[in-house]
Amino acid sequence: MAGTVISSAVRSNLLALQNTTAQQGIVQNRLATGKKVNSALDNPTNFFTASSLNNRASGLNALLDGMSNGIKTLEAADNGMKAITKSIESMQANIRSARSDKSFKGASYTISAAATGSLTFSGGAVGSSPISVAIPAATGVVSATLTGAGGFTNRGAGGAAGDVGQAGSFTIQAAGLNGGTAVSVSVAADDDIDEVITKINAALDGVATGDGGITASKSGGQLVLTGTSGNNITVASSTSNLLSDLGFGTGNTASTNGNTGQAAIDALVNTINTTSGLTDKIKASNDGGKLRIENLSTDDLTVVGASATAVTGGTGSSNTTKIGGNEVRKNLISQFNDLRTQIDKLANDASFNGINLLKADKLKLTFNEEGTNNIEIQAKDVKGNVRAISTATGSLEIGEATADEFSDDTKLDARLDALSKSLTTLNTQASTFGSALTTIQTRQDFTKNMINTLQSGADALVNADLNEESATLLALNTRQQLSQTALSLASQADQAVLRLF
Repeated sequence: MAGTVISSAVRSNLLALQNTTAQQGIVQNRLATGKKVNSALDNPTNFFTASSLNNRASGLNALLDGMSNGIKTLEAADNGMKAITKSIESMQANIRSARSDKSFKGASYTISAAATGSLTFSGGAVGSSPISVAIPAATGVVSATLTGAGGFTNRGAGGAAGDVGQAGSFTIQAAGLNGGTAVSVSVAADDDIDEVITKINAALDGVATGDGGITASKSGGQLVLTGTSGNNITVASSTSNLLSDLGFGTGNTASTNGNTGQAAIDALVNTINTTSGLTDKIKASNDGGKLRIENLSTDDLTVVGASATAVTGGTGSSNTTKIGGNEVRKNLISQFNDLRTQIDKLANDASFNGINLLKADKLKLTFNEEGTNNIEIQAKDVKGNVRAISTATGSLEIGEATADEFSDDTKLDARLDALSKSLTTLNTQASTFGSALTTIQTRQDFTKNMINTLQSGADALVNADLNEESATLLALNTRQQLSQTALSLASQADQAVLRLF
């Protein structure tokens, strides 16, 4: 009560007890919060310093999330480049398989010494325009001769000695003459040997596909047929006794001394292999006296002028053959292009959180809370030009494979070199990304350590020593008990006065 008088001893003990109780509250608050500075009233300097340190630590902690996302973005790009590298290595294996495969198709042709004209090659194997090669003349040819005996001696009605003696027609036939078709010659009864020779040569010269080198001449008053190509000559007639009148009696209607020699296969082989437009597209060789044509392409090859027995330069179906392309290499083309398509798909899918470094997106990361320290990551070439990792942009030298390329070993070798350069490009870019990743990881570790340092520093300023505070509280509790005892003793002194009454 306001008017109550308390003794000095009681007041002193009461004040001590109040102070102890107040100190107990402070210590209990420290134990409850774990901090010795809970507000600016406790210690302004430590409170505001710790707040500043914690604020900086909080800002750096927020930057750690960006660094973590940046690391994942680089890992996504690295995953894409690893997959692309495997695809390119598979493409290299594909090229090597094509390079080593020699299962080219071919065909062999018998070329007769009487063959004339040219061989024509066409189809995708040699390009859009056909290419013709002249057939060389055969070597070692012996002329065939058919000589009359006792002809032009008949005397017909009104005829003179030395005339044929009867009108009629006969045929001349030989390989290489008129495509093998007999040539017909008509004569009059009063034709002499010179007139018959003129008519024979005119008929031979008038054929459509070559006279076979056959000419008619006179020797010792007799008719002589000579074939310079070496093919034997045969004459025939449906007119009775006409051949005898011409000097070709029984047993003397066909020559037997002809020799066609050898076709110039080696010369033809050399001509084909050195002809511009055919080099590295087809290969000719001497197959035991036959002409061997090998198609070095994945496309079909058409050979016009070749048949089972001769080359005539004709364009009929019997003189046309087709040689298929290399099926193994053709299949490898589609496999190669499928792998190439996957490269761009892999690059498109190598994104994280909307950023794709392989598509030339830019990744920017900040390393300090002021934003003054940062890093920008983007795919670039050695000159610093921004580029995407793609077959379409040319950063990877991987064009679409073609039949022409897979038909040419030299072009396949060039393709292998280009793929090796593409791998070098990937490795270089991976190294650049790897360097950036190391920088980010270093900054991430540094930032974590800085956050720990800042928080530790702040804690040292405001956190309470729980052991110390517990001991203090125990001491205060003891002091409180002692103060209560002292207060009781002081009160007993006042009660002694009451006994006087």
